[in-house]
Amino acid sequence: MLYRMFRPLKNAFTVLVMLVSICTAQPLANADTLTATGHKLTPATHTGFFDLTWDEASGKLFLHVPVTGMPFIYQSSLARGIGSNDLGADRGRLGATRLVEFFRSGSRLLLIENNTAYRANSPNADERQAIRESFARSVLWGFTIEHIEDDVLIVDATDFFLRDALMMSQWLADQQQGNFSVDNSRSAIFLPRTRAFADNTEIEAILTLTGTPKGDILRTVVPDPSAITIHTHHSFVRLPDEHYEPLDYDPRSGFLDPAYGGSFADYAVPVNEPVARAYVRRHRLKKLDPQASVSAVVEPIVYYLDRGVPE
Repeated sequence: MLYRMFRPLKNAFTVLVMLVSICTAQPLANADTLTATGHKLTPATHTGFFDLTWDEASGKLFLHVPVTGMPFIYQSSLARGIGSNDLGADRGRLGATRLVEFFRSGSRLLLIENNTAYRANSPNADERQAIRESFARSVLWGFTIEHIEDDVLIVDATDFFLRDALMMSQWLADQQQGNFSVDNSRSAIFLPRTRAFADNTEIEAILTLTGTPKGDILRTVVPDPSAITIHTHHSFVRLPDEHYEPLDYDPRSGFLDPAYGGSFADYAVPVNEPVARAYVRRHRLKKLDPQASVSAVVEPIVYYLDRGVPE
């Protein structure tokens, strides 16, 4: 009797599972079809290191991630600052430089920051793995895969780029200027400075922090101190080739002290050597004529001055 009562429910569930399986098994034919969340995708609007698709109707920015993942550099910066030297949130301020890579698990795509502070510079793969597994990594963001086409994963990256990547809310709180948080309704992708190139993809966002101001600094530099609108910039940069030879830091060299960044622990060194290591920060220059004592270089270092600098 119980079986007869529950049989219709069981059959309905079976039909539902079959329908879901049929729907999810259908490959998306092309980028003009709807994604899993109902967004209609067009072909990439910016092609380069990572392709981008901008959806004008929804204000969404989609990131194209190759299935064959690779580590790359993720750099965040403050493209438009608050305007007060006392706060230190100046235009052009750099955030952390991170070594990251994407990792897929089912319908999820994780952006993971690798832990470069602890390493094993060793030819032994087991030794390198032991150190990797001994120290935690950081997942910076989790994306839902919207679409798969030609071994490329397409994700909605809008919220990732509209987050407080530079932790300006915490910075203002630490400076005793009030409690602020990102107002999504007043934040958006800034297309004029969103581009893709062969070796880097650049995304910029208009970010508005709202809250209750304290102190006197914000009132002197912001039209409405309860709504602070800045620009944050995100750079995805291809790693250089492996031909660069690092140079160990020596305090007699005059190079920047690695205590300000760049030092790491190498657990593959012999037991009679210190674990702490550091490389000097130097330009990568290669002579056109290796035999000459002085030679032109293959790729010169070029510095660019801000065009806004007074004459």
